[in-house]
Amino acid sequence: QVQLVESGGGLVQAGASLRLSCAASGRTFSTYSMGWFRQAPGKERDFVAGITWNGGNTAYGDSVKGRFTISRDNAKNTVYLQMDRLKPEDTAVYYCAATRPSYRISLITSDYNTWGQGTQVTVSS
Repeated sequence: QVQLVESGGGLVQAGASLRLSCAASGRTFSTYSMGWFRQAPGKERDFVAGITWNGGNTAYGDSVKGRFTISRDNAKNTVYLQMDRLKPEDTAVYYCAATRPSYRISLITSDYNTWGQGTQVTVSS
């Protein structure tokens, strides 16, 4: 089972960009489909983006389509979330998560059995 560590969060102004990284331990990273989720205070954890094992398929939540891009580098055991044109409503703790099978993207939090500790993203207006 992989362990996940997110980084790259911070405080930015609206319209800025950030890139989140999620580094995975172990040798089995490429056997997982990966997802990014976010959770704002008092709200449920929502799907942001997902990517299959080889990057061949991606999926995005409606609120981030066209602004966020998910990618992965299996040689570096890392998945990324490029966030452009950030809005105050993007403020949340962002989590990466791993699931199997590797060829399927799930939008459901309960399908993911491994989570990182989260990284805070705050967007000021």
